[in-house]
Amino acid sequence: MTSAVGGRRLGARVIRRWRTAARRGICVAAALALAALLPALSAEADGGSGSGYAFAPGARTVTGAASTTDAVPLEPGTTYRSTLPDKGELYFRLELTAGTSAYVPVTAVPPSTATVSASDGIEVSIEDANGSACDYDSARFGAGLSPRPVTAVGRRDAGKALCRDAGTYYVVVERAVSGSRTTTPGSWDLEIAPVTEPALAKTGATTAPGTWNSASPEPLTSDPHHRTGGAGFTTARTLDQGVWKTGITPGQTLYYAVPVDWGQQLHVTVDLGSTGGDAHGYVSAALNLSLYNPVRGYVDDVSLGYDGTQKSSSLEPLPPVAYANRYAVFGTQNAVRFAGAYYLVVHLTGQTADTFGKGPYGVTLRVRVGGTPNSGPMYAGSPVPKGIFGVSWNRGGLLTPADGDDDTALRALAAGGIGTGTALLLVLGLWTLTARRAQSRASAQKPTA
Repeated sequence: MTSAVGGRRLGARVIRRWRTAARRGICVAAALALAALLPALSAEADGGSGSGYAFAPGARTVTGAASTTDAVPLEPGTTYRSTLPDKGELYFRLELTAGTSAYVPVTAVPPSTATVSASDGIEVSIEDANGSACDYDSARFGAGLSPRPVTAVGRRDAGKALCRDAGTYYVVVERAVSGSRTTTPGSWDLEIAPVTEPALAKTGATTAPGTWNSASPEPLTSDPHHRTGGAGFTTARTLDQGVWKTGITPGQTLYYAVPVDWGQQLHVTVDLGSTGGDAHGYVSAALNLSLYNPVRGYVDDVSLGYDGTQKSSSLEPLPPVAYANRYAVFGTQNAVRFAGAYYLVVHLTGQTADTFGKGPYGVTLRVRVGGTPNSGPMYAGSPVPKGIFGVSWNRGGLLTPADGDDDTALRALAAGGIGTGTALLLVLGLWTLTARRAQSRASAQKPTA
């Protein structure tokens, strides 16, 4: 009897040891799998451009045409990658119905080693079949003289008399040429993400709200939580109301997304921390904070000059998000026309490294979302992509874990798609098989009574 009991105990110890080894094996295998996958995912996001910008995973590559005759179609809800030469126009085609508004954001990404001037950038427009321009937008690098992603949006507003008919429209993209001899020649990568907005089910107000609370609230003063920024619009890290801090290096661009519902107001203050050293000098427009709406349309921006001591500035007060804001003449109010993700894009000019060192530099974002949400407009159909003009994607805190960067791994898994899922399934299968084998061997070694 004693021998049998001892044998059972020995068998149990063997099983526990095998299970422990199996668990350790799965952890090691998973870590190795993720370690192997992350560089590949990073390379896929950057696309080998050396820009540091995270392009949308799975973006469809498309070649812009030199004329409207050969223009390839763009499908709303699909994200594209393309290449913009340093000279000439690119044409893409859109097929639009009457009553549908279209927004085509184009992000141009120069190499991080490029030299640019303040007036370099891109120009984007939408034209009808007769060559009439429906809208025109541009984006430039500005006084920071730092190569960074810049975004402009072509627009076809179905509520205006011009370009309201159904038919074929053309997206035209070209470089904003400064004529500077210091500008580095060569092509830039593009990310294009067309969006459509349906007409309203019932006609509402046709004038912009005349009054709203334009007073600047007191900045939030709570302890900051650490939040690393994303490297592109599709990898933007979500921020709720609060105080958030991160580190940024010269030449780096960080992306954050703030959910703002219909009827809510967004207030943002940015702080650039001191160097803590003895360096002297001054960098004009060292830090730039830009705000973009859910279709990546420019809303507002602010720049900070830097002398090594802490600096702070705030975006201008914004009106509550409302559909009728589109009837405003003033550009900032006109841009706050949708609920959804409002993007905060932070860039530290590369020139900062020459004067104050490579960093990283401390950045604090104080984000306040005020006002009572409302149901918003009633559309006659669904926007494309579906849900873009709302905040349901963030309800329940699904994209806003408490502090730190605990959703980094989840984003890596999402970016990896089925490849990562398959790898994890294989590792899980190995875990199960190893545990079963361990149990079988232990049973075979168990002495009989």
